[in-house]
Amino acid sequence: MTDDKHPETVLRDVLDRWKAGVDAHEPQRVAALFTEDAIFQGLRPYSVGRQGVAAYYDSQPPDLKADYRILETRALADDLVLGYLAVDFAFAERPALHVHLAVVVRRIAQDWLIAHYQVSRLD
Repeated sequence: MTDDKHPETVLRDVLDRWKAGVDAHEPQRVAALFTEDAIFQGLRPYSVGRQGVAAYYDSQPPDLKADYRILETRALADDLVLGYLAVDFAFAERPALHVHLAVVVRRIAQDWLIAHYQVSRLD
C-alpha cells in the first residue's frame, strides 16, 4: 500500500468513524463514510449509494450501539482493503444481534471509504 498504512490500520480508521456515527445515531454521518456507488447489504434488501445507507441507519433504534472485532484483512490493491469482522449490535430493549460483516474500503483521493458492505447472520 503506497501510503505505508497496514490494511488493519486503514480498516480501523474507517470503522471507528462508522461506529461513532452508528452509536450517535447520525445516519448522514455514517452514509458519508461510503462511496457514492457503495453496495450496502444490511439485514434488509440491498441498496446502492449513500441515500440507502442513510435510510437504513435512520430506521434503526436510536439506542443502537455497534462493537466490532476485526477477524481478517487483506490488501487487494494499493487502493483497496478487504475486511472481515465480527460485529455485535446492542440495543437497550432487546438482546444483542451478533453478525459477521465483510467490507471493501477504497481510497478516493486522500480518504478511505466503504465501497461494499455485506452483513451475514450465522445463527
